[in-house]
Amino acid sequence: MDTKPPGAAVLVRKNGHTVFTGGYGVADLHTLKKIDARTNFRLASFSKQFTAMAIMLLVHDGKLTYDRTLADIFPGFPAYGRAITVRHLLTHTSGLADYEMLMDQKEKAAGPIWSAAKQIHDEDVLALLAEQSSGKFPPGASWTYSNSGYVVLGLIVAKVSAMPYPDFLRRRIFAPLKMRQTVAYVEGRNTVRRRAFGYSKKDGQFQDTDQSATSATLGDGGIYSNLLDLARWDDALNSGKLLPKAEMAQALEPVKLNDGSPPGDDGKPVSYGFGWFLDPLGSRARMWHSGTTSGFRTVIQRFPGEALTIVILCNRTDLNPTELAEKIAGIKAE
Repeated sequence: MDTKPPGAAVLVRKNGHTVFTGGYGVADLHTLKKIDARTNFRLASFSKQFTAMAIMLLVHDGKLTYDRTLADIFPGFPAYGRAITVRHLLTHTSGLADYEMLMDQKEKAAGPIWSAAKQIHDEDVLALLAEQSSGKFPPGASWTYSNSGYVVLGLIVAKVSAMPYPDFLRRRIFAPLKMRQTVAYVEGRNTVRRRAFGYSKKDGQFQDTDQSATSATLGDGGIYSNLLDLARWDDALNSGKLLPKAEMAQALEPVKLNDGSPPGDDGKPVSYGFGWFLDPLGSRARMWHSGTTSGFRTVIQRFPGEALTIVILCNRTDLNPTELAEKIAGIKAE
């Protein structure tokens, strides 16, 4: 068994102040560097709230509207994109096919294409979607969690702002908030300092699973960050520093389907806004998002009515940060 395993970083904030940070395990099994509050983890789908904020900032700037369609933004996109709006993409009601499923279909027909060494990029995802003649369902008629939609949102940020997605996030979100170590990572274009590497356990041993064929996409999960920077993000959400609270409120309105009903997924009700799940924990109002990718598990849980925020970042896949965060929330409620 590993005596110095990969682990996790934990942040607890209350009333706008950090009350606990903890680092457990190592960021890299080769160097055995310990995890601390400055260790940067791949956020995976935790990143979606930043993509949503970027879109909201462009709407605030008057450069975009939530009702603008996919086909309008990308004129070469097939006709089914004429009914898909930015709002559908934000709320997972677009009906766009899952790009990992499309990758599998492509490789079954043409043989191996992508790997950890040859990763799919955002433009490739858009091309796969453009090869389809329709979505999984009419926009707004149903709900399915969609990494494809958030990849497309990242591309929309780049096109509408006329700058690469990582640059827009740096200029409009990370730099103003002094989130100096947070990056939307692009190999060869920027770096992740003090980086945690991802691992998975097999036969009692940890194996390097830091990268996969889908690790290069951006809008759905390509951001790296640490506890100190995420505390600044939490402050900004509390204060409305980036966006007026009245405009941010739109992100926290649970989506409804075309018929006015709340969505469901596998028979379970879903409450989702713009980049945030909004279902309560028991009777406690909550906004949250988790992230799962090769080698990493992450979560942020915010309880606005209690001014309580919990962040857990893991560089091993055998931990469940969502369960751990809910246990911490339970302790803090006692």
